[in-house]
Amino acid sequence: MRAFVAIPMPQDVAEALLRLQRRLGFGRPVPQDNLHLTLAFLDDQPEELLEDLHEELSTLRAAPFTIELAGLGVFGTAIHVPASDNPNLTALYDRITSACRRVGIPLQRRRFRPHVTLARLGKGQSPPPLKTELSDFQIPALPVTQVALYHSILHPKGARHEELASYQL
Repeated sequence: MRAFVAIPMPQDVAEALLRLQRRLGFGRPVPQDNLHLTLAFLDDQPEELLEDLHEELSTLRAAPFTIELAGLGVFGTAIHVPASDNPNLTALYDRITSACRRVGIPLQRRRFRPHVTLARLGKGQSPPPLKTELSDFQIPALPVTQVALYHSILHPKGARHEELASYQL
């Protein structure tokens, strides 16, 4: 089962992100239900391992906190809003990745670049220069009160994400 652990977007934040997404004018928009900030991409995993991870995440303890989403960027095929550096977010990321490793889920070693993807570019498609007024986008205090384990189901028109479980901070 293709899965990941992420911070879901509250309704008001998702709506603000959708307004920004509509102003982009390029790329394939990410549906509202798929807006999230990934903490760990798990790739395809057996259900037994995901059940073990669920047990680990059920014991997760962390205080709620806020993060800032600001600007607009592109890396790879993702047009995204980056999250500002935040020690609480980094600590949560470290706890999630440690939980994954404890249950035997191997994770790719890559730098943590927290962001919310707004749209995806097609193969070979380059984005036009980003409009300056769009790069001023900001959500100064996104509340992080939970994380969720998601199942990602691939379809020809893009992935659909289904929440399997959520964990309150």
